Amino acid sequence: MDGSLHTADGRDRTYHVYVPATLPASTSVPRLIALHGGTGWGTQFERNSGFDALAEANGFIVVYPDGIGIGADGASLRTWNGGACCGPAVKQQVDDVGFIRTMITTLESTYDIDPLHIVAAGHSNGGVLAYRLACELSDEIAAIGVQSSVLGIPACIPDRPVSVLHIHGSADQNIPIDGGIGSKAVSGVRFSRPLDGAVTLAAADGCPATPARAVDAANPDLSVTSWTPCDGGAEVAFVQVQDASHAWMGHPTGHSGLVGEPYAQLDSSLLIWNFLAQHMRD
Repeated sequence: MDGSLHTADGRDRTYHVYVPATLPASTSVPRLIALHGGTGWGTQFERNSGFDALAEANGFIVVYPDGIGIGADGASLRTWNGGACCGPAVKQQVDDVGFIRTMITTLESTYDIDPLHIVAAGHSNGGVLAYRLACELSDEIAAIGVQSSVLGIPACIPDRPVSVLHIHGSADQNIPIDGGIGSKAVSGVRFSRPLDGAVTLAAADGCPATPARAVDAANPDLSVTSWTPCDGGAEVAFVQVQDASHAWMGHPTGHSGLVGEPYAQLDSSLLIWNFLAQHMRD
């Protein structure tokens, strides 16, 4: 189902909703807000991520919002205002946090959604917005899962703890693992170190000061830094994937050829959903 709404900052915004063929009877269900990368769009990320199949198997609703674009119809090169990045959304100071809040309220009047089970996932610029939601919309968002992203705002003071899973490739040339301007970046933004977002949220969530570090026994390409237990049962984890690019892992490359070849030994959608499903609020 395609939907639209008018936001407080005077914009007409659009989104696409995927509802599984079968949902639990007489039970409110979780909702995943899936945020596309910069220059992408909602249904592109729907095809690229495979979240619909996970929704069918696990009984949750997915909504794919569209960022702000350019051109006469505003449908080209869509971006999100995650703070430091990206594109026209930042230049126009678009209130994307307000858009997501309004969309949540709108959809709650249409679907039986559990208000304690609202989570977000994002790729690249979409993950930058997901981080901002964790900081500024924590009354609604219980957990986020991102890949190839950074925290793009200078201060993060969530009202409630928000769990975070961040996946990042060591060979990412769009948002480098050590920060800076990537050799394939189109934003021109000098990014902070991706790990810093996890460190910031861990501190905000009241997690232990010293994280645990381990190499995944099943896949030695994965180095995991994790903080737990945190306030409210939250958890923060950062997964560095050796030699992985910027592309969404485990799925066909999306619309852009600038992201590299997808790392095939990890399914980001599955890993993110499994994490989010375990860290919804009671």
